Amino acid sequence: MNKVSRTSRSKLLAFGASLMLGVSTLATAPAWAAGLVIGSSTEPSAVDPLFSRTGNNQNLAMQVFDRLVVQDENLQLHPGIAKSWETTGPMTWLVHLRDDVTFHDGNKLTADDIIYSLDRAKNVPNSPAPFTGNVAAIDSMKALDPYTIEFTTKAPTPDFIEQIGLVYMLEKKVAEGASIEDYNSGKAAVGTGPYKFKEWVPGDHVTLVRNDAYWDKKAAYDTVTIKFISNDAARVAALLSGSVQLIDAVSPVDVTKLSGTAGIKVHSTSSTRIIYMALDSSRDTSPFITDLDGKPLTPNPLKNAKVRLALSKLINRDGIVDRILSGAGQTAGQLVPEGIGGYVPDLKAESYDVDGAKKLLADAGYPKGFGITIHSSNDRFPGDGEVAQAIGQMFARGGLKVNGVVTQPYNVYASAAGKQEFSAFIFSLGNTTPTAITGLRNLLMTKNKEAGTGGFNRVQYSNPVFDNLMQDVLTEFDTNTRMTAVQNATRTVMQDTPFLPLYWQKVYWASKDDVTYIANKSEDTSAYFASPAK
Repeated sequence: MNKVSRTSRSKLLAFGASLMLGVSTLATAPAWAAGLVIGSSTEPSAVDPLFSRTGNNQNLAMQVFDRLVVQDENLQLHPGIAKSWETTGPMTWLVHLRDDVTFHDGNKLTADDIIYSLDRAKNVPNSPAPFTGNVAAIDSMKALDPYTIEFTTKAPTPDFIEQIGLVYMLEKKVAEGASIEDYNSGKAAVGTGPYKFKEWVPGDHVTLVRNDAYWDKKAAYDTVTIKFISNDAARVAALLSGSVQLIDAVSPVDVTKLSGTAGIKVHSTSSTRIIYMALDSSRDTSPFITDLDGKPLTPNPLKNAKVRLALSKLINRDGIVDRILSGAGQTAGQLVPEGIGGYVPDLKAESYDVDGAKKLLADAGYPKGFGITIHSSNDRFPGDGEVAQAIGQMFARGGLKVNGVVTQPYNVYASAAGKQEFSAFIFSLGNTTPTAITGLRNLLMTKNKEAGTGGFNRVQYSNPVFDNLMQDVLTEFDTNTRMTAVQNATRTVMQDTPFLPLYWQKVYWASKDDVTYIANKSEDTSAYFASPAK
């Protein structure tokens, strides 16, 4: 029997990175403060914590709802409302819950709530980024008593706790039958988190109040107001004027200015978030791919691996990082950066090579190029709209006919991307686990709801050879063997150029000097990481 508690470590969860299940380094509250006002670059699309795994939704969810485990600023896992867990066989797990966790309405959290939440996670209607992959390994769940759950998995699943541990937990009797409108109004927004949901005024703000009955350290602020300010300059102006105390997504251009401003602190960390261009390579025709006369083009050239590689060679990644991001990024040639399990040292960013790209296009049957429209968000991360415009110019220099570059607010854009409304579009994926496995499973494996793969595979990419290699990864318990298998799978899939890696971000927040903020690799903007300065 392998038991995991606050004072022990589990080799099953290490996956190449030490997993410190001890004292967390998360923000603590040295003193309570009346209120915190946050200027957020993005707005949630729903209050339902299981509706979407995208960052704009999760930033809110983590303040109102809890998970079986929590993550510190370096993505390491710590016990949350699950105080310990153990394996009793290769496909059997016991999870032991804390017995002092209550929902915001005063009812105690029990095993029945956990089972309900994990079951619901795979059945949220219209989810643009579902939690299906987190719960796909579950074969059965059984409450042995109010605070103990026995899980059986469909196959040996070494990272099982990592998977289910990051699903937000709901109160069964409140959530059953609740609509998305019930969550958005607050009627069903009943969690066990450090803050209670008070109101959401779409387009303006969310208000939270402290949960004084919280099972862990009490939250630092009486109230938290999250104002939605998508414009970078307006967000900075709000901080300087004092109308907000903390802002996220500080652009590299503003970092120097704010760093030299009295009364302001800048907080930063290297990120595991990859910015990439997705390509609609699965369909015979794609909505924004045309011939040179602007007519729909069949067959879709993005189905051709030579064309995809050509597009990659047309992108000057160094130029994007240096000129648009002012150096606040690292060019990428794979899903995760060095330091994350499964990173492949010899997979470097594709070199800028216009002549090589033109030759590939000619070899693929497109010597004069074809028409393409690029889509992007314009408020999800610093420079997203500018990066799209730059890539449009690069494609045009390479001989493509760029019919347009279209940017949209993220909460609109993300939904459209999930419905395959675009052909070539810029997106991002935040790797929130110690290895590349979750990202590979969600972004590049064939979409299969039952198997929990391809949850973020918005272009329906499918590579059976890669899928088979990943099946070996997902069932291997030995850490070293597992990491070697991840690297092999990564090499195989990247040879097919399934997407165009651009760069990994460096992320910045800024605050008034009376606010301490823990910059975190998960890029969460939340009162969870904030506290009054000592």
